[in-house]
Parts: sequence; C-alpha cells; structure tokens
Amino acid sequence: MPLKPLRVVAGLARGHRLKSVPGDKTRPITDRAKESLFNILRPTLQSAALLDLFAGTGAVGIEALSQGAGFVRFLDKQRAAIETIHANLATTKLGKGAQVLQGDSFAHLAGRPDRAFDYIFIAPPQYHELWKRALTALDAQPAWLVEDGWAIVQIDPTEYEKLDLQNLDEFDHRKYGNVLLVFYERKPS
Repeated sequence: MPLKPLRVVAGLARGHRLKSVPGDKTRPITDRAKESLFNILRPTLQSAALLDLFAGTGAVGIEALSQGAGFVRFLDKQRAAIETIHANLATTKLGKGAQVLQGDSFAHLAGRPDRAFDYIFIAPPQYHELWKRALTALDAQPAWLVEDGWAIVQIDPTEYEKLDLQNLDEFDHRKYGNVLLVFYERKPS
C-alpha cells in the first residue's frame, strides 16, 4: 500500500506537501500522530526552540515552525535526509527559523550544549534500541533542555520499556496506531 503524502497539518504552511526521503531508512510520523502531538504542544509552542533529532524529512520541525516555534535545529546524518529537509523548508518558506546540520545525533548530544531547547524530538530508526541510547545521552546532558523542557520520543509501541533515568521523568505516553509518543520532562534542579 503506498504511503500517504506528507503534509503540514496546521499553521502558516498548512496543506503544503512535503517530499519524502528517498529509500526506506526513514519512517515519517503519521499525520494523525503529528496532529495530536501539536494539539498538546500548541499552547507553549509560540517562539519555542525545538531540536529535531534523526530529522528525516523534517516534518516535525517544519510543523513546529509552521505553528509558531521560533527556532528549530534539524539534525540527521544522512545526506539524502539533509537535502530533503532543505527542499521542504524551501517549499514551505519556513527556512528563517531553521538550522540544518548533518551529523550524528549521539555525538551531538554528547557534546557541550550550545543552547537549551524547550523540546527535543527523538525519532530514530526503529527496532535497534536507538531511542534508549539517545534518551540516555540526553539524560547525561540535561542542559540541552530548558528547566521545564520536554523530550518526546517516537517509537513503535512494541519497543517501549520504562527507563531508569537520573535527570528526566516520563510523565505521559500516547498511542496512535503503530506510533507511540513518550513524553519526558526535565527534573527540577
């Protein structure tokens, strides 16, 4: 069954179609899950900063910019994904608040934070436990998040397990078909 075309669901670029990354290495978020996620984020999204790790098509970060985020850093190590993100930003005319970096998400999180983000979205390739590795790396460097910042993980529901973290607390999870969004907040200092 062919995949439904990606689109921006709300905001300034509502209805714009997004290119997909060639090949099968990315798994874009479904419109249903994305719409539900942004219904949760919308009240605090205005001027927020978001880090989109394993960004793929850039659909989550572009949605954030479309709905009022002030800054989004897109990070992916695949050249094809970076080219796709640039094309999607050009199509939606949302490049002003965007920074696109090609690199390894784990190395980025292990580095010294150059800014704190309100939201960090983690959606790595499935079934390799990469989400746990990324979340553990973030837990070791909580300064990537503002004091009341959130990390949001997108995984297949079968991948989920409770993690023992020092600086992050899981506070919610929502299932939308074969997409599970797990929400973590930074513990108070």
